[in-house]
Amino acid sequence: MPADSVLTVADLKLDRVERRVERASKRIELTSKEFGLLEYLMLNAGRRVSRTMIIEHVWNLSFDSGTNVIDVYVNYLRRKVDNGFGRRLIHTVRGVGYELSATDSSGPRP
Repeated sequence: MPADSVLTVADLKLDRVERRVERASKRIELTSKEFGLLEYLMLNAGRRVSRTMIIEHVWNLSFDSGTNVIDVYVNYLRRKVDNGFGRRLIHTVRGVGYELSATDSSGPRP
């Protein structure tokens, strides 16, 4: 479906066909894992997703509670997608995981 090929949340656009990401018309270069993580968050925009859901869908692995790979990649994404822009889109939901949304419904971010 062509309509699903471009995902948009606020001023963030992800083109699933061209594998291209822009925020406020500024191109953002992502690794394939960062792209997969952002795509998953955008497909679930406005919904809270757990680390388990992320690792199963983006890494295709069963969750290892001792790994911090999700947190590391979310921090990479935050640096590229949120830093330098007025509004944060990637929110930490304490005790749950993460949420990508244009409104901050998760409280303050550490």
